[in-house]
Amino acid sequence: MIDELDLALVDALRVDPRAPWSRLAAPLGVDPATLSRRWARLTANGDAWVTCYPSADRIGRGLTALVQVDCPADRVTGVAAALARHPQAASIELVTGDADLLLTVAAYDHAALTAYLLDRLGTVPGVLRTRTTLVERTVAEGSRFSNGALDAEQRRAIAAPPPGTARPVADRRVEEDLALIRALGADGRMPYAELAARTGLPATTVRRRLAELRDSGRAVLRCDASPRVTGHPVGAMLWLDVPPAALPDTARRLTALPQTRMCAVTVGPANLALYLVAPQLPDLRRIEQDLAQHHPAIRVHDRHVTLRTLKLVGHLLTPDGRRTDYVPIEP
Repeated sequence: MIDELDLALVDALRVDPRAPWSRLAAPLGVDPATLSRRWARLTANGDAWVTCYPSADRIGRGLTALVQVDCPADRVTGVAAALARHPQAASIELVTGDADLLLTVAAYDHAALTAYLLDRLGTVPGVLRTRTTLVERTVAEGSRFSNGALDAEQRRAIAAPPPGTARPVADRRVEEDLALIRALGADGRMPYAELAARTGLPATTVRRRLAELRDSGRAVLRCDASPRVTGHPVGAMLWLDVPPAALPDTARRLTALPQTRMCAVTVGPANLALYLVAPQLPDLRRIEQDLAQHHPAIRVHDRHVTLRTLKLVGHLLTPDGRRTDYVPIEP
């Protein structure tokens, strides 16, 4: 049975995905042992998990693309299942509108993206057509999203770093840290000793490098949860056409919306992609109406409402949104 403490625990780990139970105990009003047991149950049931991935914007390497895929009606689930095993396809959603699937694809460079689109994605039986939009810059991504289960004081108490944890950014090639990021992708709360065993690095080195990666933003940790925990909100991707001069200010304002899960400057028919999450479908319409009222220069080029998320940042999901497996993201 999911209760308010489960939701508060998930939101607490969205503030700091690796916060020790001892730091979360006071803000959540329970003892560390209870939190540990709750998290063990949530993860065992696939209802919540912490993952990690590199930030292409911060490491200066790699790119992200949003790819729309068309399939015959009787092949959609089969195509999605095949694509879910592709390490380049970080996320896959079944959507409404003029596409059947919406993919978030990671690639090292344009050549690698082109090779994936033509030589792998394009050859999957059932893929009829693809349309690709490049992400120029990610303004906000899913790790910042919250369900509002915590008040401001609780969030401040959880986010406060222990004294002396700030680290300078190390001048290292990102390849040296990919093994650490991949291990954390499967379990973002993996203990330092286990991370050391998996990467072959001393535990002290693992602790220092992870602190550097987090401080610099090159590694992103995030906590996700199934609809059994968060309810059944409606998600939609809005493809917006914004006047170029107004783009920076518009992106900043839209990022501040509590319903915003992702916002990215894109290169394509639309120059801004905005993913919103709301309790019900009419709420999305009200958000669009507010956009039209406060930002009259914005035009909604297209919209895709998510019917089902099949893969989320490498994690495979059941039809009811619970985690079942992990496919490491490999651009």
